[in-house]
Amino acid sequence: MRHRMGGRKLNKTSTHRKSMFANMTTSLLKHEQIKTTLPKAKELRRFADKIITLGKQGTLHARRQAAAVVRDDEVLRKLFDTLAERYKDRAGGYTRVLRAGHRYGDNAPLAIIELVDRDPDVKGAEDKARAEAEAEQVVEAPE
Repeated sequence: MRHRMGGRKLNKTSTHRKSMFANMTTSLLKHEQIKTTLPKAKELRRFADKIITLGKQGTLHARRQAAAVVRDDEVLRKLFDTLAERYKDRAGGYTRVLRAGHRYGDNAPLAIIELVDRDPDVKGAEDKARAEAEAEQVVEAPE
């Protein structure tokens, strides 16, 4: 019997699944919106909601538990400062899964998973800052 054995296996080993969802959770918290396949997005909701709930607790123990999954210090700070404040009155359901058609190569169903009440300026902000820094270097370099 497989009572209380929830979760999709996604044709991956348990260690691969664990690290994949840790990486995807970090990316989701960093960019507040990512695109992936529909089954992965539905499964990622479970991980992301638990981590955001830890962020809302704000204790040292919760921070250490979240740090075991989110291994980026900058994202961890964002989780415990910005996101915890944003979702302090929400009792759960911090993510939303939107269907996004099918992938061209293998016709896999795609989905966009995003944080509810997300900040639209965060997505791509890192790339914009990098592009501006490179543009400044190009302007300063020719002498």
